[in-house]
Amino acid sequence: MSSLYRSAISARIAKLPGLPLSDEDDYDETEESADSVGSLPSAMGPPPLTSASRPTKPPNPEYTPIRPDAYNQYFSQALQIELPTRGLVVRAYHTPLPGKGIMIMHHGAGYSALSFACLAKELEGLLGKEMGVLAFDARRHGKTTAMEGQSDQNLSMDVLVDDLVALVQAVFRDVQAAPTIMLVGHSMGGSVVVHACPKLQELKYVISGVAVLDVVEGTAIDALPHMHALLDTRPEGFHSEEDAIEWHINTRAINNPASARISVPSILVPKESSLAPLTRANQAYAFRWRTPLRSTAPYWASWFSSLSTLFLGIRTGRLLILAGRERLDTTLEIGHMQGKFQLNVMSGRGGTEVGHLVQEDDPVELAERLKEFWERNQRIEVRGKVIKRIGEA
Repeated sequence: MSSLYRSAISARIAKLPGLPLSDEDDYDETEESADSVGSLPSAMGPPPLTSASRPTKPPNPEYTPIRPDAYNQYFSQALQIELPTRGLVVRAYHTPLPGKGIMIMHHGAGYSALSFACLAKELEGLLGKEMGVLAFDARRHGKTTAMEGQSDQNLSMDVLVDDLVALVQAVFRDVQAAPTIMLVGHSMGGSVVVHACPKLQELKYVISGVAVLDVVEGTAIDALPHMHALLDTRPEGFHSEEDAIEWHINTRAINNPASARISVPSILVPKESSLAPLTRANQAYAFRWRTPLRSTAPYWASWFSSLSTLFLGIRTGRLLILAGRERLDTTLEIGHMQGKFQLNVMSGRGGTEVGHLVQEDDPVELAERLKEFWERNQRIEVRGKVIKRIGEA
């Protein structure tokens, strides 16, 4: 395996399963009000702690978590949405605006809706009068929990897709009055939105476009044999949330300290939480992963299998955004030459380093790309005659 290929695989590890941080079992108003937002720093800190046996050190204040539940800076509101048919209570972050559309965002495996927080803020500045944003934690992620007596362990693609469809139906019950939807999915979430698009269209929701962020079927499948070795390099937990944020910055898993301070705490749980398994390997830490990546291994192949073909087959606008000029697989290469989808490669403007978490590393550029895609796929009215969008019945 060449160094270039090894580097590509390492950068893609985040695509499969995910990171978890502090999460509580109850959602009362007192707890929410304690989550306040502070100023956004950009400094880098000392090397991360990776062993529970090392003596603890005082948390680095440069990596103090930013509590996003002061919603007015990122989202207008946080919602707990009960989906009885799915056995879930879903945590969603919503900016409902009086415009004509909404972007529904699905995070990658092991991450959370708050990986889109900075992006949502940028989009509000660009499209605030036209479009709202809805991002949510998938099952077994973030603050989404199973209902009493239900299990949320199944992360198969069919289950994740049905969860998304049920969420859309719960939020927008009246299909005729529902806004135009643009689906945005990162990594595993990209595969979920591709699968969900035709199901939502069958229900008569208007899908103006699907944007897939930094996942290519061929690269993802090629990486699977190396996943467990790569996971061996990850700590089992952290002594503080600050240590976890620092680790993500120092390992370049996230290149934007401001976003890391918002998103990382949502992908961990504290020691006393029952939301993630307590093991001999992580029991000495104050915080452990909300979604241990190894536990999702049975689903990895199914997440990405046939993704390229499905992506090219959806009846709506298609956008693929990549963090770097990685090789497209054969199906996508042919599709791109035939003009079947729009391809953007993040440039990292102003020296910004962009990795797998494109929405966190450079939310400004990504917001501009998504705005352009949204505007390109709006229906046009010529002399009173409406020209329908792709995907509009």
